[in-house]
Amino acid sequence: MYHLLHGLSVIEASSFVASPSAGLYLAQMGAEVIRVDQIGGGPDFNRWPKTDEGRSLYWENLNRAKKSVALNLGSPEGRELLQELVRNTGQFVTNFPVHGFLNHEKLRSARADLITVRVMGMADGSPALDYTVNAAVGYPDLTGAGPEPVNHVLPAWDLITGAYAAFAMMAALHHRTATGEGQEVRIPLSDVAIGTVSNLGGIAEMLYTGANRERLGNSVYGAFGRDFVTSDGTRLMLMAITSRQWAGLVTVLDIATDIAAIEAERGVSFDHDEGVRFQHRNVLFPLVEAKVAGWNYSELKDALDAVGGCYGPYQTMHDAAHDAILVGNNPIFGRADNPSGFDYPAAGSIATIPQIERGGPLPAPLLGAHSEEILAERLGLTSAMIGELHTKGIVGLTHKGTHS
Repeated sequence: MYHLLHGLSVIEASSFVASPSAGLYLAQMGAEVIRVDQIGGGPDFNRWPKTDEGRSLYWENLNRAKKSVALNLGSPEGRELLQELVRNTGQFVTNFPVHGFLNHEKLRSARADLITVRVMGMADGSPALDYTVNAAVGYPDLTGAGPEPVNHVLPAWDLITGAYAAFAMMAALHHRTATGEGQEVRIPLSDVAIGTVSNLGGIAEMLYTGANRERLGNSVYGAFGRDFVTSDGTRLMLMAITSRQWAGLVTVLDIATDIAAIEAERGVSFDHDEGVRFQHRNVLFPLVEAKVAGWNYSELKDALDAVGGCYGPYQTMHDAAHDAILVGNNPIFGRADNPSGFDYPAAGSIATIPQIERGGPLPAPLLGAHSEEILAERLGLTSAMIGELHTKGIVGLTHKGTHS
């Protein structure tokens, strides 16, 4: 964790992945992120994966370094408290509906410079999830052998949306510093997805070619890249995008003579254009496949490392969790006093800033752990007032039941 955003406070009212990840990224850079949830937990409080005791490892990790306030958001009093916290703080991240009680125009009526970053499903306000959006933009139709679409399990659009939302908050803050103006920034998952497709040339490609791209299995479109298997059964993804990577691969596999013959026969050169290598993959892949099959993995790894080769072995996620480079010796990981009680390497800030000492990851809060602190500091409520609200079921304090 770093302290670049020290002094910045953000209220977060959200659930699931995109909006909470925006708050997480801000918190990991030092912002005070105050997540407000329904008493007892919102719809994502018990999401899998969970411990045997029922504590969500998902919630625990998406909410690290945040503070927690629990309110009865089904009551007028609880909703009013959240509204007042948003107005008092001035920065708000949410995925609540546009036209509900957290409508930006309602909130800004008492705080003109309010910044609201709102994650949405579809741009028209209708619901959508990462997986429905991904189905709509066509990537499952490019995945696998076909003809059926193949879903992937990574919530990519949620995560990109969360990162974009954190960026949007910083952009809006910069604008407010320069002009004094607040604003609402709406970020629909559907727009993030289709906008990303467009940024990668996908929309232009479809309109230019007039057809869907062929499915390539594990091959990389437009470049030399595919999975290959060594003599000892290790499957690795092997890439050669740059000229240096291609030259290194040719050297390691001792295929210069074979490549020269193919180039002469086809009147091409593979030295400098990744697209040409892709076009002639039908002859290059079998050649590389046969050569890789003659190496054991450890020797091939050393040889590729010596020439700056680009490769990666296929691992299970269980393998990755025990990988020394990815996790064990990776400085982004550290230990934290996790509410679940389970001790494991926890991710802190993903960024590395060499000039600044890296702080360790912070734990997620117990639900409602900061209700009294925040309501007292931000809204001036006394302990007696908070106690009365707690008795009436409007404010939740530290939750010490079976869930964190």
